[in-house]
Amino acid sequence: MKKITLLLMLFVTAISFSQEKLDEVKVIKKKKGLQKSLTNTSNTTVVSSSELLKAACCNLAESFETNPSIDVNFADPLTGTKQIKMLGLTSPYLMITEENIPSVRGASQAYGLSFTPGTWVESIQITKGAGSVVNGYESISGQINTELIKPLKDIPFFLNAYGSTDSRFELNTHFNKKISDDWATSLYIHGNTRVAKNDMNDDGFLDNPLGKQINLVNRWQYACAETGWVSFINFKYMKDEKQTGEIEYDKNRDKLTTNYWGSEINTERFDFTSKVGYVFKEMPYQSIGFQNGFSNHNQQSYFGLNQYNIKQQSYYSNLIFNSIIDNTMNKFSTGLNFTYDKYAEFVNFSDVSRIDNSAGAFFEYTFDNNDKFSYILGARFDYHNRLGAFFTPRLHARYNPWKKSVFRFSAGRGKRAANIYAENQQLFASSRLFSLLDNNGKIYGLNPEIAWNYGMSYTQNFSLFGKSADVTLDFYRTDFQNQSIVDVMQSPQQVLFYNLKGNSFANSFQLDFNIELIKHLNLRTAYKYYDIATDYLSGSFQRPLQAKNRFFANLEFETHIKEKGKQWKFDYTFNWLGKQQLPNTASNPVNDRLPTFSPSFSVMNAQVTRTFSSTFEMYLGAENIGNYKQEKAILGSDNPFGSTFDTSIAYAPVFGQMFYAGLRFKIK
Repeated sequence: MKKITLLLMLFVTAISFSQEKLDEVKVIKKKKGLQKSLTNTSNTTVVSSSELLKAACCNLAESFETNPSIDVNFADPLTGTKQIKMLGLTSPYLMITEENIPSVRGASQAYGLSFTPGTWVESIQITKGAGSVVNGYESISGQINTELIKPLKDIPFFLNAYGSTDSRFELNTHFNKKISDDWATSLYIHGNTRVAKNDMNDDGFLDNPLGKQINLVNRWQYACAETGWVSFINFKYMKDEKQTGEIEYDKNRDKLTTNYWGSEINTERFDFTSKVGYVFKEMPYQSIGFQNGFSNHNQQSYFGLNQYNIKQQSYYSNLIFNSIIDNTMNKFSTGLNFTYDKYAEFVNFSDVSRIDNSAGAFFEYTFDNNDKFSYILGARFDYHNRLGAFFTPRLHARYNPWKKSVFRFSAGRGKRAANIYAENQQLFASSRLFSLLDNNGKIYGLNPEIAWNYGMSYTQNFSLFGKSADVTLDFYRTDFQNQSIVDVMQSPQQVLFYNLKGNSFANSFQLDFNIELIKHLNLRTAYKYYDIATDYLSGSFQRPLQAKNRFFANLEFETHIKEKGKQWKFDYTFNWLGKQQLPNTASNPVNDRLPTFSPSFSVMNAQVTRTFSSTFEMYLGAENIGNYKQEKAILGSDNPFGSTFDTSIAYAPVFGQMFYAGLRFKIK
């Protein structure tokens, strides 16, 4: 019975119904904010809830500021939406899941990361390279999986209040009720608003959108060690409204006119997910799970005179069976899944709606001798009504050559349908004309994107001057066999979409060094080098708005915990970005031109937290302490309906310094 109970607890925590994910979650018990195991087969970093408290983590998009594995960039200077990259590739090439059910995809690619409040998150698993075949075929550069707080482990009440000098205010409340030893339910309520207009760079446009969001989730969890059954049921509702544009813009007076330039992005979303799992009582190594997810995403938006509306109805289903072959050193996962997406999409009244559906089967074998060597060999076969029938192989391997070290290798193939409009919405906020140069494919006339990803990683833990330290070297390469090219290098008045005509690749090298300088004082550093190039119609260029060189450092210090949990916590983060290739603006008038490359710059963030007790704490922080701002964030801002207007070229912060404060209160 003890074995069944322990396995069931792991099963509940990971709920991925795959052995590799169960192993990942075991690491969360450690105290470090970022945890890397020497025994995981995949190159996975676990971000704990304590790490998320080190910055102004208001939503999932802002949860990676202190994490060197993820690059956080601004997508555009109008909405202030932060976009993430891994291995130098943007989020569409990542598989982003919530409790291993796909969450940010399709219509939600541009803003979906901002729809999950940070206080809901229990942990985040970040896997570099090709992901597991259990989770699908779309992952190319990696996977980010978010685990929400589990009702059976949650406290009765939690409150988080936040306010900042950019007029953003947030309130999060968690209510939890344990109905019995086996049943518990949670209700999370999130609201945020920005009420004041800010124009720190005096270009006549808002630096951050006015807006408001209401976000609700009701979670139910059942777990019974006696019977081996476990289940989750989640209901979510979210409504998000944004208004941006010129300071003088009035949406009731000026919408879709040339009086003043303005934009609204209004999104309403409903999600339902369920999971049912069973651990066999007489065979605790064997389990079966059934995952289901339904979402209805409706975005109505306009950008000046450009209109873009998209509604996506999605259904996802995954049946997974886990067991062993002869002994627990030989494990396997196999199953079937089905995905259905109905898009009602309109671009300036052009109907580009479509229906996608796919069905697939997978098998994943894991060998682990519980000593120095393990590997995961997986494959899946899928049929998609637009991508056709295709095979997806993936491999992960681990070898521990000596004490406190690990060498990892991975390789795999990914295939996806690029939603070229939903993924590039920032380009609507410009005067660029959209042109599709290919029309023989089945996705907006384009062919599916196909890429191979290969990578290796080496980690060594050691002691330096008697203090714990570690160093990690990563190298990954992504080769595209086909890619949906978004070409802003040809002309500043156009954006061209076409199939890859030559080569496109992404090389990523990262060197991490972490050390405990003195007791409670930890330093985390990373240097990253990217060589990412694509053959465009006008020549081969580095990927626009991607720094070749980046440096990251994070310094954290905590005092000793005193009586009643009193403690001080200090956190400082430094990011340096080298020059970035900028889109072509050479044919613009002189005042609306940008150089070929951006200048390098640095950004500093800091936060101080005072814990008064185990139930109450306050925090004060600052972002962009050095007050670095992009000199010319919006081209043609003096004539927003002219031919040179462009808000999409964002390589640096727009707002400048921002200060914030908040509090957290718990009832245990």
